[in-house]
Amino acid sequence: MKQTRRKFTPEFKTKVVLEALSERLPMAELAQKHELHPNQITQWKREFLDKASDVFSKGERLGKPSRIISRRAKNSTKPSAN
Repeated sequence: MKQTRRKFTPEFKTKVVLEALSERLPMAELAQKHELHPNQITQWKREFLDKASDVFSKGERLGKPSRIISRRAKNSTKPSAN
């Protein structure tokens, strides 16, 4: 029987990468804990760090606006209770 590829959510990848960056566990133990190959964690970590500066970049945003901006926009369009 053919085995299907596992798919991981961005939230799971972020959790694993942040654990890897904390260096509380050796990479081998972290990989075993999450049932991953250490190379996969290394790849996610490299991608995370390569794109980390985008969080603080000004100007155009990739994807949709942040939730904070969306909430502010919603609150400013609500009629006042007066």
